[in-house]
Amino acid sequence: MTLRYGKEFLMIPGPTNVPDEVLRAMHRPAVDIYEGPLLQTTDDCLKGISRVFRSTTGKPYIYIANGHGTWDAALSNTLSRGDKVLVLESGRFAIGWGEAAELIGIEVEILPGHWRKAVDPAALEARLRADTEGAIKAVLVVQVDTASGVLNDIPALRRAMDASGHGALLMVDCMASLGCVPFEMEAWGVDVAMAGSQKGLMSPPGLAFVVAGQKALAAHKTAGLRNSYMDWTFRDGPEHYMKYCGTPPEHLLFAFQKSLELIEEETLEGVWRRHAILAEAVRAAVEVWGCKGAMEMNILKPEDRSDSVSVICFNGVDPAPLRSFVKDVCGITIGIAIGDLAGKGIRIGHMGHVNAAMVLGTLSAMELGLRRLGIPHESGGVEAAIAVIDRALGGN
Repeated sequence: MTLRYGKEFLMIPGPTNVPDEVLRAMHRPAVDIYEGPLLQTTDDCLKGISRVFRSTTGKPYIYIANGHGTWDAALSNTLSRGDKVLVLESGRFAIGWGEAAELIGIEVEILPGHWRKAVDPAALEARLRADTEGAIKAVLVVQVDTASGVLNDIPALRRAMDASGHGALLMVDCMASLGCVPFEMEAWGVDVAMAGSQKGLMSPPGLAFVVAGQKALAAHKTAGLRNSYMDWTFRDGPEHYMKYCGTPPEHLLFAFQKSLELIEEETLEGVWRRHAILAEAVRAAVEVWGCKGAMEMNILKPEDRSDSVSVICFNGVDPAPLRSFVKDVCGITIGIAIGDLAGKGIRIGHMGHVNAAMVLGTLSAMELGLRRLGIPHESGGVEAAIAVIDRALGGN
């Protein structure tokens, strides 16, 4: 028997649910790319990017790409072949960024980390202090890694870099964090930051954003890896089409413009608060379910857990039947674990266009699945999640 017929929930860590208003914004004819309303759309989007990154002096750029495209944009616009970068491991995606760097001739060193912990600022400081010749030109880190569920402390990493006296650029991947958790590019001293449209920013996949700070823009002047498509200098040119190195992605821009309006209507602080409450509700449920030892949050320290995705590890239990039950019987898609955790857990995406009903519905379907499948757990996870939300609303 299945109960899935109705509106299905997509609860994976990207691409995420796209609001109806954003979908409707794309349903319009194409317009002139050289003059008229599209120029205002581009201006709105660029200004909106700066606002969500919290940057007033950096330069925003829009790419027709995904997150991997922003990796290439950040690297090629600031570095030269043979330069060295330090990759801060805390899951899969910073490592992937390093792999992209190797492909274009950059030397990569990995600061070893752990899939269950955030990056250690003290380890970063020690490594940079040891680099007395300044060989490391950039430090690469993700704020939230969706493979591990970690939230890295970007201000603490910046402080570690400053304490070391090292001059490397700080580059931060905000793909799974922007529009979900606090990010303050300027206040935190981030030199290059990037994100994509399809996660916390509630738009269809296809747009990617990079903001370059003043130090990165200075490095750009001597970068030896610049190419025609990624090049910031070309994209700063006088013609509108140059901002996209060709035809603008009109309908994706219309969608993104609307998503920015929705974020500003809620306020960025309101968005952050909503994500924090819903994430805590998920964690409360997992804590109750895990009392019998069959499951636990992957990230060990509560303060290091992301508010945009929860990665849950299963101990001695195959998580695949639970995921199938939730999808096939209840109509809710939760994510598979990837990388080192493949086959060992699940991922719940609670980012972007998501509300209490969706999170509580997902948790209810999971608790039903745990019961039906005979997976060891303590009942009451959903009640614990409700209690978190009740307290956030001012309950007792």
